[in-house]
Amino acid sequence: MLKRLIDIILSACALIIFSPAMLYVSWKISRSMGLPVIFRQTRPGKDGKPFEMIKFRTMKNAMDKSGNFLPDNERLTPFGLFLRRTSLDELPEFWNVLKGDMSLVGPRPLLMQYLPLYSAQQFRRHEVKPGITGWAQINGRNAISWDEKFIFDVWYVDNNTLWLDFKILILTVKKVIFREGISADDHATMPFFEGSDASSLATSREKDE
Repeated sequence: MLKRLIDIILSACALIIFSPAMLYVSWKISRSMGLPVIFRQTRPGKDGKPFEMIKFRTMKNAMDKSGNFLPDNERLTPFGLFLRRTSLDELPEFWNVLKGDMSLVGPRPLLMQYLPLYSAQQFRRHEVKPGITGWAQINGRNAISWDEKFIFDVWYVDNNTLWLDFKILILTVKKVIFREGISADDHATMPFFEGSDASSLATSREKDE
């Protein structure tokens, strides 16, 4: 309950403090990409229960002749790349924290399509609420492999304390300032998680992790 109280206080303060920046980003996105300025997507929360996560939009909805989304690096706009590098695209997620869908600290909410691909150990990342930042984010973010990311996530589940959360929040500020681990090698964001069976690869092109 103390963690929830801290989430409410800090997320409410963040929404107030960053409201001028959020208004500017909204205006800039509407000018460069049009409406909507918010990216909405269903993600798995605690115990895998779905919720609607919101972020600032960073990609155009460009598609090929078959109606499939173009690769991330072709849809990511220069301003969208700036938002990702500064983590400003994450600001609307404070609303998810205030609502109780997310926490300030926890494993990042990934795609619903990944749920059947997890091993039993990997699925344990859903034993706590997902977070805006987490142990995996300060240990490499998108620059580490999926296996490493899940190991860090499960380690957090087994070791989370308020002191660890405070440490993660402080180190997250450092990561944001130095813009570390924004993307994986040769990818604009992060490659899709294939699970243990490559034939089970999720094919949705709506990822905006």
